[in-house]
Amino acid sequence: MDTDHSQPNRKPSSLRWQILRRALIRRPSSDPEIRLNKVSRRTRIGFNLIPWHVVNEVGEDSDSFPKRDAWFCYTLPLPNAPKLFLRQRCEDCVDLNDFEVCNRYDIDNTGLVCQWPSEDVLAYYAMSHLGCFRSKRVIELGSGYGLAGLVIAMATEASEVVISDGNPQVVDYIQCNIDANSASLGSTKVKSMILHWDQYEVSDIPGTFDVIVASDCTFFKEFHKGLARTIRCLLKEDGPSEAILFSPKRGDSLDKFLVEVKNSGLHFTITETYDTEIWRRHKIFANGDPSWPNYDSDHCYPLLVSITR
Repeated sequence: MDTDHSQPNRKPSSLRWQILRRALIRRPSSDPEIRLNKVSRRTRIGFNLIPWHVVNEVGEDSDSFPKRDAWFCYTLPLPNAPKLFLRQRCEDCVDLNDFEVCNRYDIDNTGLVCQWPSEDVLAYYAMSHLGCFRSKRVIELGSGYGLAGLVIAMATEASEVVISDGNPQVVDYIQCNIDANSASLGSTKVKSMILHWDQYEVSDIPGTFDVIVASDCTFFKEFHKGLARTIRCLLKEDGPSEAILFSPKRGDSLDKFLVEVKNSGLHFTITETYDTEIWRRHKIFANGDPSWPNYDSDHCYPLLVSITR
């Protein structure tokens, strides 16, 4: 594999493989710096709508889970809100087993990488629109560590929240996080679920959800059709129901997904300015704020997509 770092126009895909190779063979820290700003536009802080900090173990022996994991404490910006604790991977961790699981189940491992900025936006939006979820059955698709799903469960008085992902490793983290926050969930029923978007017959839950939520789930075009079909299958057939998705455009990726939504017989609307505070922070980043290097509206700012029958 070519490892020459001096070429200024290396393709992002080549640089991603270079980073993976470097992580796997654990090269010394004296290696030349890789141009990370060309590889990814994401940031650990994101829009920073929900403050968080790393804490020590939460109700368990710190030796009982891998050193690559840490507990993150989120402070919800609501009166008298309890703390939300999420067990997550630390950054810059690569595990060969992750890729074996991806190959076995034909899935991706993006849910293990980090808390993606669109998830932060979805969670914040839910807290600003509590009435949309109160007394409703809600399911989150492609949830990653479950930030948005658990925020909805803790803050909105939803009747039930199902937090799902197609990666069984991710679902293990989700269940761990549900258990860690069980005392703060009130009367809301919360459960984790492995759900693959190409699973056209969704066991015993089709057509039963008032609200579907998802964030940054239109990245991979090969999953567009399955995601659109899954949304159609899960939306409640009797009475009003809605899927609320937050997703950046990412070139033509979002547009191509919306073609599949239309082909599935569903209707959609797109809203660019849906929250004044999120829009304010977006404009700051777009103008070159150093806390989010390489911020690009097309890849970083999530649009609000509402999908109905």
